[in-house]
Amino acid sequence: MSDKKNELLKETPTDHKIHDLIKNRWSPRKFADTPVSDTDLQSLFEAGRWAASSNNFQPWKIVWGKKGSETYDRIYETLAEFNQGWADNAPVLLLGAYDKKTPDGKDNFHALHDLGMFAANMTIQAQSMGIAMHQMAGFDHEKAHKTFKFPEDHHMATAIAVGYYGGEMDDLSGDLKKEEKKDRQRKKQDEFVFNGNYVDRADVSEDK
Repeated sequence: MSDKKNELLKETPTDHKIHDLIKNRWSPRKFADTPVSDTDLQSLFEAGRWAASSNNFQPWKIVWGKKGSETYDRIYETLAEFNQGWADNAPVLLLGAYDKKTPDGKDNFHALHDLGMFAANMTIQAQSMGIAMHQMAGFDHEKAHKTFKFPEDHHMATAIAVGYYGGEMDDLSGDLKKEEKKDRQRKKQDEFVFNGNYVDRADVSEDK
C-alpha cells in the first residue's frame, strides 16, 4: 500500500474484534475529486431506507445537492463558518431532518434516534464503496429549516459532507491538518455499558 493510501486509514485501537467497515471508517475533511454519481447516492439512500425505525414510521427527511448545483450552495450557506472552511471540497452535501410527530399527531420521541439509524446505515454502505461521510452539528438549524421550507413539526438535525476518500492533505490549513492527523480515541466500554444499574463513576469513590 502506498504512503498516500496509508493516509486514508487511521489506526483504530479496538479492545475487541469488529468488522473492518466499522474499524476503518472515519470522518475526513478532505475528499477525492472523484464525483459521487446518482447511482452511488441511490445506493446510500437505499441503505438508509431500510434502517429500523420505531413502528416503521421512517421519520427521516433528506435534502441533498451535488457540488456546482444551486441546492449544494444553499446547503453550504447554512453551515457554520468553521465547516465552510473545509466542506466546499466535498462532492455532495446533505441535510438530515426528521418529523417530530407520528402519523396520528403524537410526539415521536424516537425520531432523532431513527434518523441516526438511517445515517448509520448510509455510513456503513458508504464505507463499503470507499465513500466517506462527515457528519456536522455545526450549521444554522433555523436557517436550514426556513431555506428548505420544512413545516414546523420537523427538526433539522444534521449536515453531512459526502465524498470518496482521498485528496491532498496538504491542501488543508495547518489547524485542520492537525485535526486530521489526531489519533482516534473512544471511551472505554465500562464507562457506558452497565450489566445492571447505571452508576455515575464521578459519584463512586476509588476505595469502593
